[in-house]
Amino acid sequence: MTIQKFVRAYKIFVGYTKPMTAKAKKQRTRIEDIRRVELIEAAHRIFLRDGLKGLTTTRICHEAGMSQGILTYYFKDKDQVLFEMVRYANRVLMDAVVINLRQAETRWDRLTAIVDGNFPEEKFERNTANAWVSFYAEAAHNPRYARLQELFYKRLRSNIGSALSPLWSREEIDHFVRGFAAMLDGFWLRRGHSDDAISHLEARALLVEYSEKMLGAAMVSKLKRLQLQAA
Repeated sequence: MTIQKFVRAYKIFVGYTKPMTAKAKKQRTRIEDIRRVELIEAAHRIFLRDGLKGLTTTRICHEAGMSQGILTYYFKDKDQVLFEMVRYANRVLMDAVVINLRQAETRWDRLTAIVDGNFPEEKFERNTANAWVSFYAEAAHNPRYARLQELFYKRLRSNIGSALSPLWSREEIDHFVRGFAAMLDGFWLRRGHSDDAISHLEARALLVEYSEKMLGAAMVSKLKRLQLQAA
């Protein structure tokens, strides 16, 4: 992703819509937006290497090639940078699922698209897995991170519900999603901490197998027949 596209995506994501009137103000705002994105990108690179515990103001500024202390000019504090970084990284993963969903033709395709989107080959590796494990651990006592985590699970529930409702009741879908989410989290945990690392293909196959067994052969057959346009 180019820096220009990243800036546009970031501005849209944080709700930046106010038009600028003065040319100088536009230029200054553009530079500030770019600097914020560069700091977020730098924090993300450190996050993927060392997890949340490895993130310090000094390291973020050094990684971004900026002078120490510049971070507080563009952000309220380090925690705001970390929050924006995690929020954007989470959004990127969710957007990858949305792209897969748009290509689905049947309800079963929609369900397997959710599986595929949560195990991207290029991101399902040890450092990334450990980074997200550190985030989940921090969310246990950080309300802001906990809200981001809850947003992920709500989006997962909504996406799965779009494939299974109205064929299943809300209670049945909720029960299915709890098991689905537990396996999803477990595979990422295992990828980060086990020497016997599981591949993205193995993780995908096991989650699809879980889905088939939980849904039952009759339901899977129905899902494979139901075209989304006609559902």
